[in-house]
This record gives sequence, structure tokens and C-alpha cells, in this order.
Amino acid sequence: MWLLLAFIAVPLIEIALFVQVGGAIGLWPTLAIVILTALVGTALMRRQGFHEINRLRAALDGRGDPSGPLIHGALILFAGALLLTPGFFTDAVGLALLLPPVRARILAGIRKRAVVFHMEHRVHHPAPGADIIEGEYEALDPDRKVPPDRSGH
Repeated sequence: MWLLLAFIAVPLIEIALFVQVGGAIGLWPTLAIVILTALVGTALMRRQGFHEINRLRAALDGRGDPSGPLIHGALILFAGALLLTPGFFTDAVGLALLLPPVRARILAGIRKRAVVFHMEHRVHHPAPGADIIEGEYEALDPDRKVPPDRSGH
């Protein structure tokens, strides 16, 4: 329902804003603003995207939680799509999503509503003749910042 409302409301808002701004400053300045915001937004998106990729790499190397950089990266990508969409409303939302404090609030809201499932260790008795793959696991402390030494030392 909310998605349908957005698909109806956003184009109507954009049309109204184009009419208002175009009537106030004229056609060419209006088009120049739309093109300029797309160019500036793309440059900002690219710079912040590289920053989040570096944070994600560091997190995957064992120095933190990768969920933050992943969500920030997704929001930056969404901001880029909004900035490339012609319109003042989508540009405003896209530019807002490029602000790290705005993304941090969205991330906090997502984390507050997220449900995390933990795997339980259950004993499984395979059927006779089934292929058995043995392995080991280790319960990790989620607050631990350094990964455990896997070399056996």
C-alpha cells in the first residue's frame, strides 16, 4: 500500500515543483539546476561510496560489524538513483541520504526493528549410508574486536 502511494505521490510532487520553480525562474535555469544536482550528487555518491567500501573491507577483515557499511552503501546507492532521477523532491531526498547523520539515524532505526536469528546446535543423526561431513564450530563473543587465531596457536 505504501509503495503504491509513493508511486502516485512522488511524480505528482515532482510535477508541482517543476511548475512552481519553472514559473519562478524560467525553463533553462530550472533544467540547469536539475542537471547540476545530478552531477554534484553523482560525485558525492562516488566519494562516499568508496569510503563505505573501505569500511566494509576493514569489517570483513575482522575489524568490526559489516552491517553498518553494507546499509550505508545501500543508502548511498539509493541516494544516487534518486539524484539521477530528474526532480527537486527526489534530489532533496537523495542529498539528505548522502548526509552521514541521516544515514546513521536510518541505520539505528533499522537495527532497532531488526530481528536477529541465532543458530542453535542440534544433534542430527544421519540416515544409514548418508554422506557425513564433519566440522568444528566455535561460539564467538560478539563484542570481541579481534578475530580468533585460526592457525592453532
